[in-house]
Amino acid sequence: MLTRLKVSGFKNLVDVDVRFGPFTCVAGANGTGKSNLFDATHFLSLLADKPLLEAAGSIRDASSFRNLFHRVGDHCVEEMSFEAEMVIPAEGEDDLGQRARASITFVRYTLVLGSRQGNAHVAPGGLEILKEELAHIKVRDAHKHLLFPHRASTWRRSAVMGQRSAPYFISTEGEGSARVITVHRDEGSRGHVSRRSAVTLPRTTLSVVNAAESPTAALVRNEMRSWRVLQLEPPSLRRPDGFMAPPRLGTDGSNLAATLYHLARTEQPDELGEPKAATSSVYARVANRLSELVEDIREVFVDRDEKRELLTLMATGRDGTSHPALALSDGTLRFLGLAVLEIAPGATGLICLEEPENGIHPGRIPAVLRLLQDIATDPEEETGPDNPLRQVIINTHSPAVVGQVDRDSLVVAQLVETLRGGERFKRAHFSAMPGTWRCENGAEGVALGRLLAYLNPILPPDQEASDALPRSRARKPRVVDSPDLQRYLPFPQSGPS
Repeated sequence: MLTRLKVSGFKNLVDVDVRFGPFTCVAGANGTGKSNLFDATHFLSLLADKPLLEAAGSIRDASSFRNLFHRVGDHCVEEMSFEAEMVIPAEGEDDLGQRARASITFVRYTLVLGSRQGNAHVAPGGLEILKEELAHIKVRDAHKHLLFPHRASTWRRSAVMGQRSAPYFISTEGEGSARVITVHRDEGSRGHVSRRSAVTLPRTTLSVVNAAESPTAALVRNEMRSWRVLQLEPPSLRRPDGFMAPPRLGTDGSNLAATLYHLARTEQPDELGEPKAATSSVYARVANRLSELVEDIREVFVDRDEKRELLTLMATGRDGTSHPALALSDGTLRFLGLAVLEIAPGATGLICLEEPENGIHPGRIPAVLRLLQDIATDPEEETGPDNPLRQVIINTHSPAVVGQVDRDSLVVAQLVETLRGGERFKRAHFSAMPGTWRCENGAEGVALGRLLAYLNPILPPDQEASDALPRSRARKPRVVDSPDLQRYLPFPQSGPS
């Protein structure tokens, strides 16, 4: 779970510092940096798994790794830096199936990359690691870093644990060509596992650690690799799956039928020890969730075609007619993909989703937001199989989303003009609603006037929809309910009671 991200020198992200909770909505006009924030997160995830240049080449609009560096006119900055604070699972496995247990579950990963010049010992140009560090954050200091509302006696106690005396799991020493990156032992304050010259490294040190070398670093690697940017594409969601398709939803929505079928078939046996019927309660849960979007839905299931060895997602209406995924709307399919993701016990980590309102009627936006919030970990309950350490970040420019999202969840992206080194440029800036937890440490709140473009189109809320909200959700004031904004709105608003 990513709790804080600092980025500088990456695209238009300069001196960016954003805190995240279980659910975050980033709103802003086109070109303000919303997608670049996702790109930075995706880049860190790729760097935990792939060589530097391969990771850079996988980023949106990166025909060359140099396109990732912040540019003003023809001049590029010489380095980009990332600092990520995160809560990791206490246990897991590395790529070799070795079990790992973290000595502490709250850590900070720092990475600084530079554009290097060729010399006799390295290939011409490329990315160079200037600094790589993995340090722990003490459990007793967790409350200073985890600012989002949560219950310390349940959620924090189950998510943040362990202790360590040595400051680093990974550290960088030396300057220039003498820089050395060291992997330190997990169990003690002295000794190291390996030392590598930073100058010639083609990939991050974190990307090659295993459970035998450093269990905690291996689990950090797993966590960062689980950060995904979902681009749920209707053609991928509609496609039937073969029997051998992986039972995990792809970032484009592929394997939807295989994932749902697997979840239904691997459900726990009933009280008598017998496997449950194919019309599993998993199907019922998905159908019930989908009915919040499409009232006509009565049943969702996966048809198994033995002859063609295909799995096809089906939805049945109240009239008893079943329709394959091919006949469902784009918005319905995207909602289905998220509904399946919610009930998948193995789906943990960070989920980034661009414009989840696409294909959804404005009146059904609250149903989408409830689903997204339910996918994320509940900070009031103990973490575990029923409350996985899972997080959702969305971006949007939809008034319907901004007006309905919880005040605490909103982050607004905008461009601010900056003068530095005699050069004037615009950079991305992220701010939150005044009076919310993101502004507790003196962070600047968003100017309320910037929200008017989102809120003026908002009509009075549907009372029936408000009454349908769970009690814990209904008590939270929405952005549109802010008293200091009411006089600017063309319609009187009545917030939830």
